[in-house]
Amino acid sequence: MDLKNHQPPLNVEEQVENLKEVGLVVKNEEYAKSILNDISYFRLVKGYGLGLKKRNSNFDGTVTFEHIAQLYFFDANLRQLISVLVEKIEINFRCRLCNYFCCKYGVTGYENSSYFKCEQYHNEFMEEVDKVILRNRNSPFVKNFQNNYSEDKLPFYAVSELTSFGTMSKFYKNMINSDKKEFAKNYGVGYTYLESWIEHIVTVRNLCAHYNRIYNFKLPNRPMLYNHDNVNPNTIFATLLCIKRLLPRDKHWIEFADTLEILFEKYPDVDKLCIGFPQDWYNKLINEK
Repeated sequence: MDLKNHQPPLNVEEQVENLKEVGLVVKNEEYAKSILNDISYFRLVKGYGLGLKKRNSNFDGTVTFEHIAQLYFFDANLRQLISVLVEKIEINFRCRLCNYFCCKYGVTGYENSSYFKCEQYHNEFMEEVDKVILRNRNSPFVKNFQNNYSEDKLPFYAVSELTSFGTMSKFYKNMINSDKKEFAKNYGVGYTYLESWIEHIVTVRNLCAHYNRIYNFKLPNRPMLYNHDNVNPNTIFATLLCIKRLLPRDKHWIEFADTLEILFEKYPDVDKLCIGFPQDWYNKLINEK
């Protein structure tokens, strides 16, 4: 098989000319140059041009640069909105998990593998704990526990502030089922759903934190959904259904849905189907269980 050679680099002006050569309509070249000076050609056009042309072919002369830019800015705004929600869930999940586990097994009970389903996964968790404590050995609260307490160990509520959301998700997944079931009552859902939703939200959180595209993107981690949801589980709308069931549906949630509606109005070129939004999406977010 013949391998391709890398294309030579193009400056911003040359990038604009290249876009026109491949059939993209550039209405305002100065606007395009300013955008391409801030957002890479690869991130913008390769990422958000997906679905707007046939694979390995040029644009058909009907798609504009401004259209692709709209999709990018919509996606950036959506990531920011979701990140605020995920932050609430992450902090809440850490807090409740620590409260439950420490009250039942003690503040250093996390070190006892008998409280978990899989000893191997528990060993991997403890290895991760040792690594994060070492990385944060100069942190004031780490020094405080190590220098002023009889046991040279960090309590679980301190460990949870050092480990990642993903690590906390795996910790919950490895708890024995009776504990997972009892803990899930905090959210009024079954533990298999909670486990699935948290694991999925961790994936989305990482995508948002690294500014990855979520528009027209097939999410790699499908969450469990209810039968009546009737949405594509690989899309960001499925994520929102999980999030709404882990957060209070108060005025803040309604404000989020209203802001999302305004965002769609601001960027009319957005195809809601690309992110799994059904026609009655607002009702599904606000009213349905």
